[in-house]
Amino acid sequence: MVATTQASREGLQRANQATAKLLQNLATLARPGVTTGELNDYAMDYITHLGAVPVFATEEGFPGCINTSVNDVALHGVPGKQKLKLGDVLSIDAGMLLDGYAGDSTITIAVGKVSPKHQHLIETTREAMMAGIQAARPGKHIGDIGYAIQRVAWSQGLDVIREYIGHGLGHVMHEKPDVPSVGRPGTGPVIPEGLVITIEPILVEKSARVRVDADGWTVRTRDGGWAAQFEHTVIVAKAGTEILSTL
Repeated sequence: MVATTQASREGLQRANQATAKLLQNLATLARPGVTTGELNDYAMDYITHLGAVPVFATEEGFPGCINTSVNDVALHGVPGKQKLKLGDVLSIDAGMLLDGYAGDSTITIAVGKVSPKHQHLIETTREAMMAGIQAARPGKHIGDIGYAIQRVAWSQGLDVIREYIGHGLGHVMHEKPDVPSVGRPGTGPVIPEGLVITIEPILVEKSARVRVDADGWTVRTRDGGWAAQFEHTVIVAKAGTEILSTL
C-alpha cells in the first residue's frame, strides 16, 4: 500500500514493531535442545495476547504461526518436533495482523557458535537486505532494489533465490508490487513516496535451485547448501527509507 495518512503509518509501525519484538524474544529462546514447535507455541501465545491474528496460519493456510527454516531449508520451514542443535542456522519469519495492519519480518540467527562460512552467510544476507533498503527511493525502480541485493550476494560468492520475493504490505500481508531480490537498474515499476514494501532476500551458499518437500510447504535447496534470510518492512521516503520492523 501507499501510506498516505499519519494513522496508516502509525498502524503499520505498531504492527511491525510488535513483530520485531516477537522475533527478538524468539532469538533469545532459540537454544540447542529447543524444538521449533516450542518456538511456534511461544509465538502463538504472544500474538494472541496482543489481540492480533497470526496471518501465516489464517491467510495462507500454513500449519504454524511462524516459519522456522533450519540450515538447508530456505523458507517455509514448518515448526514441529525438530530440535535445534549447536551450529544450526535458523531463519524465523513472523507476521501478524494487528488492529487492521500487517507486520512482517524475518531474522536469521546462529544457534550457538557456527562455522565461519555460515557466519559469513548470515552477515552477507543482512548486508544484502540493507543494500536493497538503501536502493528503495522515490522515483527509482523496483529493479534497482533487486540489483543492489544481488550485487552484494555475488560479490561475496553467494547466490540469491529468485522464486520467492518481497511484496507490498498494508491491511493484508501480500499486496502489490512484487519486490524481487534480483533485478536490473531502471526496470520495473517506479517507486512512489510512501510505498510500504518488504525487502527479504534469501541467500544460499551453493546453487539457488530449490525444491518443495512432500509436506507442500518446506522449501529446501536442491544441493543441500545452507540458506539465510532477512526481511524488513519499510516505508519509502525522500529523506531516507524508514524501517518499520525494528525496535
